[in-house]
Amino acid sequence: MRPMAATPSVSAARPVFEIRGLTKTYAMGEVEVHALRNVDLTLGEGELVVLLGPSGSGKSTLLNILGGLDVATSGTVSYRGRDLTHADDEALTQYRRHHVGFVFQFYNLIPSLTARENVALVTEIVEQPMTPEAALALVNLTPRLDHFPAQLSGGEQQRVAIARAIAKRPSALLCDEPTGALDLATGVVVLEALARINAEMGTTTILITHNASIASMADVVVRLADGHVVDVARNVTKRSPRDLEW
Repeated sequence: MRPMAATPSVSAARPVFEIRGLTKTYAMGEVEVHALRNVDLTLGEGELVVLLGPSGSGKSTLLNILGGLDVATSGTVSYRGRDLTHADDEALTQYRRHHVGFVFQFYNLIPSLTARENVALVTEIVEQPMTPEAALALVNLTPRLDHFPAQLSGGEQQRVAIARAIAKRPSALLCDEPTGALDLATGVVVLEALARINAEMGTTTILITHNASIASMADVVVRLADGHVVDVARNVTKRSPRDLEW
């Protein structure tokens, strides 16, 4: 990875997220916790972005604000030129519903529904979704369409969660430690699914990880520490998940 000059933008691609002076503080009793401190960043169309940093560095807070799950204390965040900072609850709900897909460390599947049915839940709330079958095919789970979560491995359950997230054709896919609960071999399969979606659907994909080796599969690597962006780099060449050394 080659470090870039100090600039909030590292991409020639059309901006999807533009973040300026982003600060987030939480009150913990009488103590004020600074989760993010004056963050400037621009993330481009179709990029695969990895957010790296230790626990408490601000990665999840940043992802939650980008996804409309949390709001900034100060500064601005825009999505395709649309201000998220001052959006009301209804506007943020519509934004999350139609533009963003979420993948978390834990799969949050409904145990009594099959893989197909878990994905279908999302397709019922948007206008032009993928079929559950098409979404599950993208993550190579066609043979497991009618299996229940208890009949699936951890990696398969995570791929169902990814299929559920992409079935509404989101512009942005936000992933918080998607391989954190998985072993190496299973994690690689999940990362391959994310890389395929990024490449084939052009979905801007932002992935949080503690695992620095995953950074080599990204277009852009953002390192955070103590609520600050301390480094932004672009990979000249990207590695396949199969070639990662964990």
